[in-house]
Amino acid sequence: MDTLPAWLLAEIDTVPAYEAFAGVDELHAGLRRIAERHPGVASLRRCGSSRQGNPLWCLSLGEDDDRPEALAFGLPHPNEPIGGLTALHLAERLCADSELRERLGHTWRIVDCVDPDGLRLNEGWLSGPFTRSHYARHFYRPAGRDQVEWTFPINHGEAYFDEPIPETQALMRLIDAHRPALVASLHNSELGGAYYWMSRAEPPLHPILQGIPGHLGIPLDRGEPEAPDLELLGDAIYEATPLATVYERTMARKQPWIFEGGSTTWYAERWGALILVSELPYWLDPRAGDTSDAGTTYAQALAANAVALADLGELLTRTLAAVENCLIAPSSPYWRAARFYATVVEGAAHERLARSKEPTSQRPASVAEANSLELNFHEWRLRYGGILLRALRGEAAVGNVRAALRLALAEVERRYDDWVAEDARVAELDPIEIRRLVGVQYAATIAAAAHLSGRLQL
Repeated sequence: MDTLPAWLLAEIDTVPAYEAFAGVDELHAGLRRIAERHPGVASLRRCGSSRQGNPLWCLSLGEDDDRPEALAFGLPHPNEPIGGLTALHLAERLCADSELRERLGHTWRIVDCVDPDGLRLNEGWLSGPFTRSHYARHFYRPAGRDQVEWTFPINHGEAYFDEPIPETQALMRLIDAHRPALVASLHNSELGGAYYWMSRAEPPLHPILQGIPGHLGIPLDRGEPEAPDLELLGDAIYEATPLATVYERTMARKQPWIFEGGSTTWYAERWGALILVSELPYWLDPRAGDTSDAGTTYAQALAANAVALADLGELLTRTLAAVENCLIAPSSPYWRAARFYATVVEGAAHERLARSKEPTSQRPASVAEANSLELNFHEWRLRYGGILLRALRGEAAVGNVRAALRLALAEVERRYDDWVAEDARVAELDPIEIRRLVGVQYAATIAAAAHLSGRLQL
């Protein structure tokens, strides 16, 4: 039985069907149309520029109201397009429904796409077909220093970063000018189930957030978390760990500080904002919520993951070394990403192998844990091997016919075809209807706003 408030169920029903995800031009045009249809309610202004000079747009609603501020922005990672559609639907509903605006009780700033340059490099898969192969072959995720989410300035202990990219600077200006009480950073994952990040516990909100995915037929994710020492605030709700805590844990483990820049959470916490990140997969996997015994140990699952990632890392690193001195476009986004993720993959392989040897890992693994660790290396092979393949093909496309480049391209193409075939045999996943994905993210965002306004259950 649904435990969700009637008004929230009704709002979920307003989410339309979508045939595809939206690209940059479609998102901008949609935001502009909303502003034009509601001139007395909303205003649209340019809030910044991308590194390549493309505009960033922000829709504002309720600027004359003496209410707390809310900021929602899509595409903090440009391979995560659910949030672009969520931003448009949120803007449309807020403009069209004064009762909803009153219930949510905030002045809103909505950015449809905060990384238009990166989204354009993903547009090859946004219209489908929504197969794992087609998605992976057109996938792009920026290197760390090219990411909006992880280039906020930090200055804590020995951790220091002061080179935010222009897109991040635009968010910084919005955050500092409006001091939001709520920040909805519209991310999404790829595989598994639904889960959330929150900057602090809000117990009355937790059962609502947990109930929304189930209402839309998406399991909660109970598999391997993104980092080993995350704090659970509730089932499938993780604490967006504060900078000071992450730093202290890193130093206690005597590990190097791997973060260059900071996150939205670390930056916005200065204003006491509640940060909500709603993570949704593209492909449905009922095993994501299965806590039964997998018939293997957690150590074995970690070790198998580590071996597969080490193999991927070796290919990435060896290929980069072979071609690095003969590239025509060495500073392209694809090469920067390929270099970055080669390091990420190798680091993850070492970390997971080390954890597999810890006594605490000698326990039964759940189906969700074992499954997520197995699918993780398939996911990373297709993602980061795919970025390397795009980089190599880009070199060939601009006329690089050097022997090292041609040999590397042939090997990576062969290995990649094998990985795609293996993923198809192992994963057997069905794409999730886009309306359901947007529905979860939209409902979670407005539920958080209503909670802060004291009108969640009214």
